[in-house]
Amino acid sequence: MIVAAARPLDQASARTAVASRETVRVITWSARIVGLIAVASVVWPAGRVRLRGTVERWLDLPPQATLAAAALVLASGVLLLMVATGLRRRKRRAWQLALLMCASIALPHLVLWRGVGSALTALALGVALLRTRSEFTAQPDPVGKGRGVLVFCQLVGAGFVINMLLLTLPPKHMVMADGWWQRVEHAALSFAGISGDVRFGSEWMGDLVALVGGVFGMGALLLGGYFLLRTAEPKPGLSTDEADRLRELIDRHGTGDSLAYFALRSDKSVVLSPTGKAAVSYRVLAGVALASGDPLGDKEAWPGAIEAFRAECRGHGWVPAVLGCSELGATVWCRHGLDALELGDEAVVDVATFTLDGRCMRGVRQAVAKLRRAGYTVSVRRVAELAEPERQSLAELAERWRGTETERGFSMALSRPAARVDPACVVVTAEKDDQVSGMLQFVPWGRDGLSLDLMRRDRLAGDNGLNELMITSLLAQCPALGVSRVSLNFAVFRAALERGRRIGAGPVARLWARALRLGSRWWQIESLYRFNAKFDPAWVPRYLLFPAVRDLPRIALAAIEAEGFGGRPPALLRVLRR
Repeated sequence: MIVAAARPLDQASARTAVASRETVRVITWSARIVGLIAVASVVWPAGRVRLRGTVERWLDLPPQATLAAAALVLASGVLLLMVATGLRRRKRRAWQLALLMCASIALPHLVLWRGVGSALTALALGVALLRTRSEFTAQPDPVGKGRGVLVFCQLVGAGFVINMLLLTLPPKHMVMADGWWQRVEHAALSFAGISGDVRFGSEWMGDLVALVGGVFGMGALLLGGYFLLRTAEPKPGLSTDEADRLRELIDRHGTGDSLAYFALRSDKSVVLSPTGKAAVSYRVLAGVALASGDPLGDKEAWPGAIEAFRAECRGHGWVPAVLGCSELGATVWCRHGLDALELGDEAVVDVATFTLDGRCMRGVRQAVAKLRRAGYTVSVRRVAELAEPERQSLAELAERWRGTETERGFSMALSRPAARVDPACVVVTAEKDDQVSGMLQFVPWGRDGLSLDLMRRDRLAGDNGLNELMITSLLAQCPALGVSRVSLNFAVFRAALERGRRIGAGPVARLWARALRLGSRWWQIESLYRFNAKFDPAWVPRYLLFPAVRDLPRIALAAIEAEGFGGRPPALLRVLRR
Protein backbone atom coordinates (compact mmCIF):
# COMPACT_ATOMS: atom_id res chain seq x y z
CA MET A 1 0.00 0.00 0.00
CA ILE A 2 2.89 2.36 0.71
CA VAL A 3 4.41 1.85 -2.75
CA ALA A 4 1.04 2.28 -4.48
CA ALA A 5 0.44 5.53 -2.60
CA ALA A 6 3.89 6.81 -3.45
CA ARG A 7 3.51 6.57 -7.24
CA PRO A 8 0.87 9.31 -7.68
CA LEU A 9 2.91 11.55 -5.41
CA ASP A 10 5.99 10.99 -7.53
CA GLN A 11 4.04 11.69 -10.71
CA ALA A 12 2.58 14.84 -9.21
CA SER A 13 6.07 15.98 -8.16
CA ALA A 14 7.36 15.31 -11.65
CA ARG A 15 4.53 17.32 -13.22
CA THR A 16 5.19 20.18 -10.80
CA ALA A 17 8.90 20.16 -11.66
CA VAL A 18 8.15 20.25 -15.40
CA ALA A 19 5.69 23.13 -14.94
CA SER A 20 8.26 25.00 -12.89
CA ARG A 21 10.93 24.58 -15.57
CA GLU A 22 8.54 25.79 -18.27
CA THR A 23 7.60 28.84 -16.19
CA VAL A 24 11.24 29.82 -15.72
CA ARG A 25 11.90 29.25 -19.42
CA VAL A 26 9.04 31.56 -20.44
CA ILE A 27 10.20 34.26 -18.01
CA THR A 28 13.77 33.97 -19.32
CA TRP A 29 12.80 34.40 -22.96
CA SER A 30 10.38 37.18 -22.10
CA ALA A 31 13.21 39.06 -20.39
CA ARG A 32 15.38 38.69 -23.49
CA ILE A 33 12.60 39.94 -25.75
CA VAL A 34 11.83 42.95 -23.54
CA GLY A 35 15.54 43.77 -23.37
CA LEU A 36 15.82 43.67 -27.17
CA ILE A 37 12.73 45.88 -27.54
CA ALA A 38 14.22 48.40 -25.12
CA VAL A 39 17.51 48.53 -27.00
CA ALA A 40 15.70 48.82 -30.34
CA SER A 41 13.55 51.69 -29.06
CA VAL A 42 16.72 53.75 -28.59
CA VAL A 43 18.84 52.52 -31.48
CA TRP A 44 16.12 52.27 -34.14
CA PRO A 45 15.79 55.48 -36.24
CA ALA A 46 12.04 55.82 -35.61
CA GLY A 47 12.68 55.77 -31.87
CA ARG A 48 15.29 58.49 -32.13
CA VAL A 49 12.95 60.70 -34.18
CA ARG A 50 10.22 60.35 -31.56
CA LEU A 51 12.59 61.60 -28.88
CA ARG A 52 13.09 65.05 -30.32
CA GLY A 53 10.90 67.74 -28.91
CA THR A 54 8.73 65.57 -26.63
CA VAL A 55 10.26 66.65 -23.36
CA GLU A 56 10.38 70.33 -24.21
CA ARG A 57 6.71 70.42 -25.22
CA TRP A 58 5.33 68.37 -22.31
CA LEU A 59 7.40 69.01 -19.22
CA ASP A 60 9.56 72.00 -20.11
CA LEU A 61 12.70 70.06 -19.10
CA PRO A 62 16.18 70.66 -20.52
CA PRO A 63 17.13 68.65 -23.63
CA GLN A 64 19.67 66.67 -21.60
CA ALA A 65 16.81 64.88 -19.82
CA THR A 66 15.88 63.11 -23.04
CA LEU A 67 19.45 61.93 -23.52
CA ALA A 68 19.59 60.75 -19.92
CA ALA A 69 16.38 58.78 -20.40
CA ALA A 70 17.74 57.23 -23.59
CA ALA A 71 20.96 56.23 -21.83
CA LEU A 72 18.95 54.76 -18.93
CA VAL A 73 16.72 52.70 -21.22
CA LEU A 74 19.65 51.50 -23.33
CA ALA A 75 21.64 50.41 -20.26
CA SER A 76 18.54 48.78 -18.74
CA GLY A 77 17.89 46.82 -21.91
CA VAL A 78 21.46 45.56 -22.07
CA LEU A 79 21.40 44.60 -18.39
CA LEU A 80 18.07 42.82 -18.83
CA LEU A 81 19.65 40.70 -21.55
CA MET A 82 22.45 39.86 -19.12
CA VAL A 83 20.01 39.18 -16.29
CA ALA A 84 18.13 36.63 -18.42
CA THR A 85 20.90 34.09 -17.93
CA GLY A 86 20.64 34.52 -14.17
CA LEU A 87 16.85 34.11 -14.39
CA ARG A 88 17.32 30.81 -16.21
CA ARG A 89 19.39 29.65 -13.22
CA ARG A 90 16.70 30.92 -10.82
CA LYS A 91 19.00 33.50 -9.24
CA ARG A 92 17.23 35.61 -6.64
CA ARG A 93 19.45 38.58 -7.33
CA ALA A 94 18.70 38.33 -11.06
CA TRP A 95 14.98 38.47 -10.22
CA GLN A 96 15.49 41.62 -8.17
CA LEU A 97 17.54 43.30 -10.90
CA ALA A 98 15.03 42.29 -13.58
CA LEU A 99 12.25 44.04 -11.64
CA LEU A 100 14.39 47.17 -11.39
CA MET A 101 15.20 47.06 -15.11
CA CYS A 102 11.49 46.72 -15.99
CA ALA A 103 10.76 49.92 -14.05
CA SER A 104 13.76 51.67 -15.63
CA ILE A 105 12.43 50.81 -19.10
CA ALA A 106 8.72 51.48 -18.51
CA LEU A 107 8.90 54.88 -16.76
CA PRO A 108 10.96 56.78 -19.38
CA HIS A 109 8.74 55.43 -22.16
CA LEU A 110 5.54 56.47 -20.41
CA VAL A 111 6.70 59.87 -19.10
CA LEU A 112 9.00 61.11 -21.86
CA TRP A 113 8.63 59.22 -25.10
CA ARG A 114 4.99 58.15 -25.39
CA GLY A 115 6.28 54.63 -26.18
CA VAL A 116 3.22 52.85 -24.77
CA GLY A 117 3.98 49.51 -26.44
CA SER A 118 7.49 49.24 -25.02
CA ALA A 119 6.27 50.35 -21.60
CA LEU A 120 3.46 47.79 -21.53
CA THR A 121 5.81 44.91 -22.41
CA ALA A 122 8.16 45.91 -19.60
CA LEU A 123 5.26 46.27 -17.14
CA ALA A 124 3.84 42.89 -18.18
CA LEU A 125 7.21 41.27 -17.52
CA GLY A 126 7.36 42.98 -14.13
CA VAL A 127 3.93 41.61 -13.18
CA ALA A 128 4.97 38.12 -14.33
CA LEU A 129 8.12 38.34 -12.23
CA LEU A 130 6.11 39.29 -9.14
CA ARG A 131 3.70 36.39 -9.68
CA THR A 132 6.53 33.87 -10.08
CA ARG A 133 8.67 35.15 -7.23
CA SER A 134 8.82 31.73 -5.54
CA GLU A 135 10.62 30.21 -8.56
CA PHE A 136 13.76 32.33 -8.09
CA THR A 137 15.50 31.21 -4.92
CA ALA A 138 19.13 30.55 -5.94
CA GLN A 139 21.62 32.24 -3.62
CA PRO A 140 24.24 34.79 -4.68
CA ASP A 141 27.96 34.10 -4.78
CA PRO A 142 28.94 33.47 -1.13
CA VAL A 143 32.58 34.24 -1.85
CA GLY A 144 32.09 37.91 -2.72
CA LYS A 145 28.81 39.37 -1.47
CA GLY A 146 28.73 43.07 -2.29
CA ARG A 147 31.56 42.71 -4.80
CA GLY A 148 29.31 43.90 -7.62
CA VAL A 149 28.55 47.14 -5.78
CA LEU A 150 32.23 47.57 -4.96
CA VAL A 151 33.30 47.08 -8.59
CA PHE A 152 30.60 49.51 -9.75
CA CYS A 153 31.74 52.17 -7.29
CA GLN A 154 35.42 51.62 -8.16
CA LEU A 155 34.87 52.08 -11.89
CA VAL A 156 32.59 55.09 -11.46
CA GLY A 157 35.09 56.64 -9.04
CA ALA A 158 38.00 56.02 -11.39
CA GLY A 159 36.14 57.53 -14.34
CA PHE A 160 35.09 60.54 -12.29
CA VAL A 161 38.65 61.19 -11.09
CA ILE A 162 40.05 60.91 -14.64
CA ASN A 163 37.47 63.33 -16.01
CA MET A 164 38.07 65.80 -13.19
CA LEU A 165 41.78 65.74 -14.05
CA LEU A 166 40.95 66.31 -17.73
CA LEU A 167 38.69 69.22 -16.80
CA THR A 168 41.19 70.79 -14.39
CA LEU A 169 44.75 70.34 -15.65
CA PRO A 170 44.60 71.64 -19.27
CA PRO A 171 45.07 75.39 -19.95
CA LYS A 172 42.09 77.69 -19.50
CA HIS A 173 41.72 78.32 -23.22
CA MET A 174 41.02 74.59 -23.75
CA VAL A 175 38.64 74.02 -20.79
CA MET A 176 36.48 76.98 -19.75
CA ALA A 177 34.34 76.71 -16.60
CA ASP A 178 32.96 79.29 -14.13
CA GLY A 179 33.75 77.20 -11.05
CA TRP A 180 34.48 73.82 -9.55
CA TRP A 181 30.82 72.84 -9.41
CA GLN A 182 30.49 73.08 -13.20
CA ARG A 183 33.40 70.67 -13.59
CA VAL A 184 31.94 68.24 -11.04
CA GLU A 185 28.53 68.36 -12.74
CA HIS A 186 30.03 67.85 -16.20
CA ALA A 187 32.14 64.89 -15.02
CA ALA A 188 29.12 63.26 -13.35
CA LEU A 189 26.76 63.80 -16.32
CA SER A 190 29.29 62.27 -18.73
CA PHE A 191 28.49 58.80 -17.38
CA ALA A 192 24.98 59.13 -18.87
CA GLY A 193 26.24 60.57 -22.15
CA ILE A 194 25.12 64.14 -21.26
CA SER A 195 27.17 67.32 -21.64
CA GLY A 196 27.33 69.87 -18.84
CA ASP A 197 28.01 73.62 -18.96
CA VAL A 198 31.78 73.35 -19.37
CA ARG A 199 32.99 74.82 -22.69
CA PHE A 200 35.95 73.43 -24.63
CA GLY A 201 38.36 75.34 -26.81
CA SER A 202 39.30 72.10 -28.59
CA GLU A 203 36.65 69.71 -29.87
CA TRP A 204 38.80 66.65 -29.22
CA MET A 205 39.01 67.50 -25.50
CA GLY A 206 35.21 67.45 -25.18
CA ASP A 207 35.07 64.16 -27.08
CA LEU A 208 37.74 62.68 -24.80
CA VAL A 209 35.79 63.59 -21.64
CA ALA A 210 32.60 62.12 -23.12
CA LEU A 211 34.45 58.95 -24.16
CA VAL A 212 35.93 58.42 -20.69
CA GLY A 213 32.52 58.91 -19.07
CA GLY A 214 30.78 56.55 -21.49
CA VAL A 215 33.41 53.78 -21.26
CA PHE A 216 33.66 53.84 -17.47
CA GLY A 217 29.88 54.19 -17.05
CA MET A 218 29.04 51.25 -19.29
CA GLY A 219 31.92 49.24 -17.82
CA ALA A 220 30.60 49.88 -14.31
CA LEU A 221 27.14 48.66 -15.31
CA LEU A 222 28.34 45.56 -17.14
CA LEU A 223 31.07 44.47 -14.70
CA GLY A 224 28.97 45.37 -11.67
CA GLY A 225 26.11 43.32 -13.14
CA TYR A 226 28.47 40.43 -13.81
CA PHE A 227 29.66 40.27 -10.21
CA LEU A 228 26.13 40.67 -8.89
CA LEU A 229 24.86 37.80 -11.04
CA ARG A 230 27.83 35.48 -11.29
CA THR A 231 27.28 31.97 -10.06
CA ALA A 232 28.83 30.89 -6.79
CA GLU A 233 32.24 29.26 -7.12
CA PRO A 234 33.19 28.42 -3.54
CA LYS A 235 36.68 27.37 -2.61
CA PRO A 236 36.76 23.55 -2.81
CA GLY A 237 38.02 21.30 -0.07
CA LEU A 238 37.11 18.50 2.29
CA SER A 239 37.02 18.94 6.02
CA THR A 240 38.60 16.27 8.20
CA ASP A 241 35.19 14.89 9.16
CA GLU A 242 34.06 14.78 5.51
CA ALA A 243 37.24 13.01 4.42
CA ASP A 244 36.86 10.44 7.20
CA ARG A 245 33.23 9.86 6.23
CA LEU A 246 34.17 9.38 2.58
CA ARG A 247 36.92 6.91 3.47
CA GLU A 248 34.40 4.93 5.49
CA LEU A 249 31.96 4.81 2.54
CA ILE A 250 34.77 3.84 0.15
CA ASP A 251 35.97 1.06 2.44
CA ARG A 252 32.45 -0.38 2.70
CA HIS A 253 31.12 0.14 -0.82
CA GLY A 254 34.09 1.05 -3.04
CA THR A 255 34.24 -2.25 -4.88
CA GLY A 256 31.85 -1.25 -7.66
CA ASP A 257 33.49 1.90 -9.02
CA SER A 258 37.18 2.16 -9.90
CA LEU A 259 36.96 5.96 -9.50
CA ALA A 260 35.61 5.94 -5.94
CA TYR A 261 38.97 6.65 -4.27
CA PHE A 262 39.46 9.80 -6.39
CA ALA A 263 36.63 11.43 -4.42
CA LEU A 264 39.31 12.09 -1.77
CA ARG A 265 41.00 14.74 -3.93
CA SER A 266 41.70 17.89 -1.96
CA ASP A 267 39.91 20.12 -4.51
CA LYS A 268 36.52 18.41 -4.24
CA SER A 269 33.51 19.11 -2.08
CA VAL A 270 30.89 16.59 -0.97
CA VAL A 271 27.14 16.33 -0.43
CA LEU A 272 25.82 13.50 1.76
CA SER A 273 22.44 11.81 1.50
CA PRO A 274 19.98 12.46 4.36
CA THR A 275 20.81 9.05 5.82
CA GLY A 276 24.58 9.55 5.46
CA LYS A 277 24.86 6.23 3.59
CA ALA A 278 25.77 7.77 0.21
CA ALA A 279 27.52 10.87 -1.09
CA VAL A 280 28.29 12.82 -4.27
CA SER A 281 31.70 14.48 -4.63
CA TYR A 282 31.99 17.49 -6.93
CA ARG A 283 33.77 20.71 -7.78
CA VAL A 284 32.25 23.98 -8.98
CA LEU A 285 33.84 25.62 -12.04
CA ALA A 286 32.35 28.25 -14.38
CA GLY A 287 28.90 27.80 -12.87
CA VAL A 288 28.98 24.00 -13.27
CA ALA A 289 28.85 21.61 -10.33
CA LEU A 290 30.97 18.84 -11.84
CA ALA A 291 30.61 15.48 -10.09
CA SER A 292 32.87 12.57 -11.01
CA GLY A 293 32.30 8.85 -11.08
CA ASP A 294 29.35 7.13 -9.47
CA PRO A 295 27.83 8.28 -6.18
CA LEU A 296 29.67 6.81 -3.21
CA GLY A 297 28.16 4.44 -0.69
CA ASP A 298 25.17 2.12 -0.60
CA LYS A 299 23.43 1.91 -3.99
CA GLU A 300 20.06 1.97 -2.26
CA ALA A 301 20.93 5.41 -0.87
CA TRP A 302 22.18 6.86 -4.18
CA PRO A 303 18.85 8.58 -4.98
CA GLY A 304 18.98 10.48 -1.69
CA ALA A 305 22.51 11.70 -2.39
CA ILE A 306 21.60 12.68 -5.95
CA GLU A 307 18.56 14.65 -4.77
CA ALA A 308 20.70 16.41 -2.15
CA PHE A 309 23.22 17.29 -4.86
CA ARG A 310 20.48 18.57 -7.19
CA ALA A 311 19.04 20.65 -4.34
CA GLU A 312 22.48 22.15 -3.68
CA CYS A 313 22.75 23.04 -7.38
CA ARG A 314 19.31 24.65 -7.40
CA GLY A 315 20.14 26.61 -4.27
CA HIS A 316 23.19 28.24 -5.90
CA GLY A 317 22.17 28.31 -9.57
CA TRP A 318 24.77 25.72 -10.62
CA VAL A 319 24.46 23.50 -13.69
CA PRO A 320 24.69 19.87 -12.49
CA ALA A 321 26.90 17.52 -14.50
CA VAL A 322 28.64 14.18 -13.97
CA LEU A 323 31.92 13.20 -15.60
CA GLY A 324 32.96 9.60 -16.10
CA CYS A 325 30.20 7.63 -14.35
CA SER A 326 29.50 3.96 -15.09
CA GLU A 327 26.50 2.54 -16.91
CA LEU A 328 24.78 1.76 -13.61
CA GLY A 329 25.46 5.26 -12.32
CA ALA A 330 24.22 6.81 -15.58
CA THR A 331 20.99 4.83 -15.30
CA VAL A 332 20.32 6.19 -11.81
CA TRP A 333 21.26 9.75 -12.74
CA CYS A 334 18.93 9.65 -15.77
CA ARG A 335 16.03 8.82 -13.47
CA HIS A 336 16.68 12.15 -11.74
CA GLY A 337 16.43 14.40 -14.78
CA LEU A 338 19.83 14.20 -16.48
CA ASP A 339 20.66 12.94 -19.95
CA ALA A 340 23.62 10.68 -20.83
CA LEU A 341 26.31 10.84 -23.48
CA GLU A 342 28.92 8.10 -23.92
CA LEU A 343 32.26 9.73 -23.20
CA GLY A 344 34.70 6.87 -23.75
CA ASP A 345 35.92 3.60 -22.30
CA GLU A 346 37.98 2.58 -19.32
CA ALA A 347 40.59 -0.13 -19.89
CA VAL A 348 40.33 -2.86 -17.22
CA VAL A 349 42.83 -5.74 -17.19
CA ASP A 350 41.91 -9.09 -15.65
CA VAL A 351 45.04 -10.21 -13.79
CA ALA A 352 44.13 -13.91 -13.93
CA THR A 353 43.95 -14.01 -17.73
CA PHE A 354 46.71 -11.55 -18.57
CA THR A 355 49.79 -13.00 -20.24
CA LEU A 356 52.68 -11.78 -22.33
CA ASP A 357 52.45 -14.85 -24.56
CA GLY A 358 50.85 -14.73 -27.97
CA ARG A 359 51.27 -12.77 -31.18
CA CYS A 360 49.11 -9.80 -30.02
CA MET A 361 51.51 -9.18 -27.11
CA ARG A 362 54.65 -9.39 -29.20
CA GLY A 363 55.38 -5.62 -29.13
CA VAL A 364 54.98 -5.35 -25.36
CA ARG A 365 57.02 -8.53 -24.79
CA GLN A 366 59.90 -7.25 -26.90
CA ALA A 367 59.92 -3.81 -25.23
CA VAL A 368 59.96 -5.38 -21.75
CA ALA A 369 62.76 -7.79 -22.64
CA LYS A 370 64.84 -5.01 -24.19
CA LEU A 371 64.65 -2.84 -21.07
CA ARG A 372 65.45 -5.73 -18.75
CA ARG A 373 68.57 -6.46 -20.80
CA ALA A 374 69.47 -2.77 -20.52
CA GLY A 375 69.62 -3.16 -16.73
CA TYR A 376 66.24 -1.82 -15.58
CA THR A 377 64.66 -3.22 -12.44
CA VAL A 378 61.14 -2.60 -11.12
CA SER A 379 59.89 -2.29 -7.51
CA VAL A 380 56.21 -2.65 -6.55
CA ARG A 381 55.30 -1.47 -3.03
CA ARG A 382 52.51 0.05 -1.00
CA VAL A 383 53.06 3.64 0.13
CA ALA A 384 52.99 2.39 3.73
CA GLU A 385 56.11 0.31 2.99
CA LEU A 386 58.17 3.30 1.82
CA ALA A 387 60.67 4.90 4.17
CA GLU A 388 60.04 8.60 4.73
CA PRO A 389 63.13 9.85 2.84
CA GLU A 390 62.28 7.69 -0.18
CA ARG A 391 58.63 8.74 -0.08
CA GLN A 392 59.59 12.41 -0.13
CA SER A 393 62.12 11.81 -2.89
CA LEU A 394 59.51 10.10 -5.10
CA ALA A 395 57.02 12.92 -4.53
CA GLU A 396 59.68 15.46 -5.57
CA LEU A 397 60.58 13.44 -8.68
CA ALA A 398 56.92 13.19 -9.71
CA GLU A 399 56.56 16.95 -9.34
CA ARG A 400 59.72 17.59 -11.35
CA TRP A 401 58.65 15.23 -14.15
CA ARG A 402 55.13 16.63 -14.43
CA GLY A 403 55.92 18.69 -17.52
CA THR A 404 52.99 21.15 -17.18
CA GLU A 405 52.33 24.14 -14.96
CA THR A 406 49.05 22.75 -13.69
CA GLU A 407 48.33 19.29 -12.31
CA ARG A 408 46.37 17.24 -14.83
CA GLY A 409 43.42 15.09 -13.93
CA PHE A 410 40.18 15.39 -11.98
CA SER A 411 37.88 12.41 -12.34
CA MET A 412 40.65 9.79 -12.58
CA ALA A 413 43.61 11.31 -10.73
CA LEU A 414 44.43 11.85 -7.06
CA SER A 415 47.13 14.49 -7.66
CA ARG A 416 49.22 13.71 -4.58
CA PRO A 417 51.99 11.19 -5.38
CA ALA A 418 53.31 8.96 -2.59
CA ALA A 419 51.35 10.87 0.06
CA ARG A 420 51.41 9.69 3.66
CA VAL A 421 47.59 9.97 3.87
CA ASP A 422 47.21 7.26 1.20
CA PRO A 423 49.04 4.26 2.68
CA ALA A 424 47.12 1.68 0.59
CA CYS A 425 48.21 3.19 -2.74
CA VAL A 426 50.69 1.14 -4.77
CA VAL A 427 53.82 2.80 -6.16
CA VAL A 428 55.72 1.20 -9.05
CA THR A 429 59.22 2.49 -9.80
CA ALA A 430 61.67 1.63 -12.58
CA GLU A 431 65.35 2.03 -11.74
CA LYS A 432 68.66 1.80 -13.57
CA ASP A 433 72.02 2.26 -11.93
CA ASP A 434 70.28 3.15 -8.66
CA GLN A 435 68.48 6.05 -10.37
CA VAL A 436 64.66 6.17 -10.60
CA SER A 437 63.61 6.74 -14.22
CA GLY A 438 59.87 6.15 -14.07
CA MET A 439 57.01 5.99 -11.59
CA LEU A 440 53.41 4.78 -11.55
CA GLN A 441 50.89 5.12 -8.75
CA PHE A 442 47.69 3.12 -8.34
CA VAL A 443 44.88 3.84 -5.89
CA PRO A 444 42.79 1.12 -4.23
CA TRP A 445 39.70 -0.13 -6.05
CA GLY A 446 37.81 -1.95 -3.37
CA ARG A 447 39.68 -4.79 -1.70
CA ASP A 448 40.90 -6.60 -4.82
CA GLY A 449 41.51 -3.92 -7.43
CA LEU A 450 43.80 -1.04 -8.39
CA SER A 451 43.14 2.03 -10.51
CA LEU A 452 45.89 3.95 -12.31
CA ASP A 453 46.41 7.39 -10.84
CA LEU A 454 49.82 8.64 -11.94
CA MET A 455 52.17 7.89 -14.84
CA ARG A 456 55.43 9.85 -14.80
CA ARG A 457 58.88 9.29 -16.23
CA ASP A 458 62.19 11.08 -16.60
CA ARG A 459 62.05 12.77 -20.00
CA LEU A 460 65.84 12.57 -20.24
CA ALA A 461 65.68 8.77 -20.21
CA GLY A 462 65.50 7.89 -23.89
CA ASP A 463 64.53 4.23 -23.52
CA ASN A 464 61.09 3.47 -24.94
CA GLY A 465 58.79 0.96 -23.28
CA LEU A 466 59.36 2.08 -19.69
CA ASN A 467 55.63 2.32 -18.92
CA GLU A 468 55.01 -1.10 -20.47
CA LEU A 469 57.75 -2.55 -18.25
CA MET A 470 56.26 -1.07 -15.08
CA ILE A 471 52.67 -2.11 -15.90
CA THR A 472 53.59 -5.70 -16.75
CA SER A 473 55.73 -5.93 -13.61
CA LEU A 474 52.79 -4.71 -11.54
CA LEU A 475 50.45 -7.25 -13.14
CA ALA A 476 52.94 -9.99 -12.32
CA GLN A 477 53.00 -8.89 -8.65
CA CYS A 478 49.21 -8.49 -8.33
CA PRO A 479 48.55 -11.99 -6.89
CA ALA A 480 50.97 -11.25 -4.03
CA LEU A 481 49.11 -7.96 -3.41
CA GLY A 482 45.72 -9.65 -3.42
CA VAL A 483 44.70 -7.79 -6.59
CA SER A 484 42.63 -9.42 -9.33
CA ARG A 485 41.81 -6.44 -11.61
CA VAL A 486 43.62 -3.28 -12.67
CA SER A 487 42.09 -0.20 -14.28
CA LEU A 488 44.40 1.62 -16.70
CA ASN A 489 43.98 4.89 -18.59
CA PHE A 490 40.66 6.22 -19.83
CA ALA A 491 40.26 6.27 -23.63
CA VAL A 492 38.06 9.20 -24.69
CA PHE A 493 35.71 8.44 -27.63
CA ARG A 494 37.34 5.04 -28.20
CA ALA A 495 34.22 3.63 -29.86
CA ALA A 496 34.09 6.56 -32.30
CA LEU A 497 37.72 5.96 -33.30
CA GLU A 498 37.01 2.28 -33.89
CA ARG A 499 33.84 2.90 -35.90
CA GLY A 500 35.63 5.41 -38.12
CA ARG A 501 38.26 2.78 -39.07
CA ARG A 502 35.84 0.01 -39.94
CA ILE A 503 35.10 -0.97 -43.51
CA GLY A 504 31.78 0.53 -44.58
CA ALA A 505 31.85 3.33 -42.00
CA GLY A 506 29.63 6.23 -43.02
CA PRO A 507 30.92 9.71 -43.86
CA VAL A 508 29.86 11.13 -40.49
CA ALA A 509 31.69 8.38 -38.58
CA ARG A 510 34.84 8.82 -40.70
CA LEU A 511 34.74 12.61 -40.30
CA TRP A 512 34.30 12.37 -36.53
CA ALA A 513 37.18 9.86 -36.25
CA ARG A 514 39.36 12.13 -38.38
CA ALA A 515 38.58 15.09 -36.12
CA LEU A 516 39.52 13.01 -33.07
CA ARG A 517 42.81 12.00 -34.63
CA LEU A 518 43.50 15.65 -35.39
CA GLY A 519 42.77 16.54 -31.75
CA SER A 520 45.19 13.81 -30.67
CA ARG A 521 48.05 16.13 -31.63
CA TRP A 522 47.27 18.14 -28.50
CA TRP A 523 45.27 15.87 -26.15
CA GLN A 524 46.61 12.33 -26.78
CA ILE A 525 43.16 10.94 -27.58
CA GLU A 526 44.24 8.20 -29.99
CA SER A 527 47.67 7.57 -28.45
CA LEU A 528 46.16 6.73 -25.03
CA TYR A 529 43.71 4.38 -26.66
CA ARG A 530 46.49 2.61 -28.59
CA PHE A 531 48.62 2.35 -25.46
CA ASN A 532 45.79 0.80 -23.45
CA ALA A 533 44.94 -1.61 -26.24
CA LYS A 534 48.43 -3.17 -25.98
CA PHE A 535 47.38 -4.94 -22.76
CA ASP A 536 44.25 -6.54 -24.27
CA PRO A 537 41.88 -5.04 -21.66
CA ALA A 538 38.13 -5.22 -21.29
CA TRP A 539 36.56 -1.92 -22.33
CA VAL A 540 34.09 -0.50 -19.80
CA PRO A 541 32.02 2.50 -21.04
CA ARG A 542 31.94 5.74 -19.10
CA TYR A 543 29.36 8.50 -19.51
CA LEU A 544 28.87 12.25 -19.28
CA LEU A 545 25.60 13.34 -17.64
CA PHE A 546 24.07 16.75 -18.36
CA PRO A 547 20.69 18.47 -17.86
CA ALA A 548 20.21 19.97 -21.37
CA VAL A 549 22.05 20.18 -24.68
CA ARG A 550 22.41 23.96 -24.33
CA ASP A 551 24.53 23.37 -21.21
CA LEU A 552 27.07 21.16 -22.99
CA PRO A 553 29.47 23.98 -24.03
CA ARG A 554 29.66 25.29 -20.46
CA ILE A 555 30.07 21.75 -19.08
CA ALA A 556 32.81 21.01 -21.63
CA LEU A 557 34.66 24.18 -20.58
CA ALA A 558 34.39 23.22 -16.90
CA ALA A 559 35.54 19.64 -17.59
CA ILE A 560 38.54 20.80 -19.65
CA GLU A 561 39.54 23.22 -16.91
CA ALA A 562 39.06 20.64 -14.16
CA GLU A 563 41.20 18.10 -16.01
CA GLY A 564 43.96 20.71 -16.46
CA PHE A 565 43.81 20.92 -20.27
CA GLY A 566 42.83 24.58 -20.60
CA GLY A 567 39.65 26.53 -19.87
CA ARG A 568 39.60 30.03 -18.45
CA PRO A 569 43.04 31.70 -18.42
CA PRO A 570 44.55 31.72 -14.89
CA ALA A 571 45.47 35.41 -15.24
CA LEU A 572 41.83 36.31 -15.96
CA LEU A 573 40.64 34.27 -12.98
CA ARG A 574 43.10 36.05 -10.67
CA VAL A 575 41.82 39.44 -11.87
CA LEU A 576 38.16 38.50 -11.43
CA ARG A 577 38.76 37.14 -7.92
CA ARG A 578 40.39 40.35 -6.69
